[in-house]
Amino acid sequence: MPVSDQAFVTLATNDVYCQGALVLGQSLREHRATRRLVVLVTPQVSNPLRVILSRVFDEVIEVNLIDSADYVHLAFLKRPDLGITLTKLHCWTLTRYSKCVFLDADTLVLSNIDELFDRREFSAAPDPGWPDCFNSGVFVFQPSLETHSLLLQHATDHGSFDGADQGLLNSFFSNWSTADIQKHLPFIYNLSSNTTYTYSPAFKQFGSSAKVVHFLGSSKPWNYKYNPQTGSVLEEGSGRADQHQTSFLNQWWGIYHRSILPLCEDIWNKDHHSPPGHTAHLGGAGVPCSSAAAAAEGSCANPAEGPRQACSADASERIMGVEEDIPTQAACPSEEVSPFALRMGNEGSVSLVTMEMGDAPWNPRTWGVGRRMGGTRLQVALAPV
Repeated sequence: MPVSDQAFVTLATNDVYCQGALVLGQSLREHRATRRLVVLVTPQVSNPLRVILSRVFDEVIEVNLIDSADYVHLAFLKRPDLGITLTKLHCWTLTRYSKCVFLDADTLVLSNIDELFDRREFSAAPDPGWPDCFNSGVFVFQPSLETHSLLLQHATDHGSFDGADQGLLNSFFSNWSTADIQKHLPFIYNLSSNTTYTYSPAFKQFGSSAKVVHFLGSSKPWNYKYNPQTGSVLEEGSGRADQHQTSFLNQWWGIYHRSILPLCEDIWNKDHHSPPGHTAHLGGAGVPCSSAAAAAEGSCANPAEGPRQACSADASERIMGVEEDIPTQAACPSEEVSPFALRMGNEGSVSLVTMEMGDAPWNPRTWGVGRRMGGTRLQVALAPV
């Protein structure tokens, strides 16, 4: 039976991580989670992605971004992007719920995990890098404004030894390693996908019991190329993955290709009535042409947005999101721009799904809509043979 006063919670700080959140939410749905699904989003998440998220999650809640600005510690980790994960602390403000389970957007649920709600705050699994610390990718907590205030004060007074939420939470819940073994979640609830090879016999013995896989590190599932015909990621995607990690990556991409891509298309088609073969940009960077004449002159009208937007008359591809060959922000005054693209078209003779993203933050006002220029771009390329 559904339990309305408890929730699974995740966080998406930009449109790229929304892809992970969508797959996570869908995996919870597919394994019949009985608690509500909540996703926290920052102002950087575009409205089109919020609409898509609302199809998977029960609640989409905007929160302000917190950046630790602890560049020394973050530089030590060589992961400066982790500073914004302090925004995760907002989950303690969800006081409408009596208990919650937080899962990072780069996790994937492999089976029903409702039993985690039998645990108490603060329950988490050991971190594979230093098992006396817990990994903050999956944890059980009790929302409380008092705890939230104390966490922020602790961050102000003591900072974080790794510059991110994991260091802060481990120093705040400092007795986790010794106080109560019942708060130690088994490793199967936060299995690190890229470290399974370090103890292969154990994985062979217990790996089939894994319930949550966590794609730790800078290489995420969306960094790989995926062949939907074979149902497998390609080795040249983002480095060679071991066979265990490949299996998890294939499961992630299977959900994305099977459930999330059709959802994106369905929402776009319902909202904009995009005919096949036309360019459709999520967020108003481009809209489908309503007539051949409009396509011929390279622009079309969107009654909802007002300004005429450029669009493609090329019937060989469909794009949803941001692409390189569309006008700059000055030519497309719409404020709603999603920094990722879903491309459907031919790419040689191989059927591929690819997401691409840069290291620098996406800034459409500076670079113009869809111009790579070191900015973030997420692209999915589907090419039937």
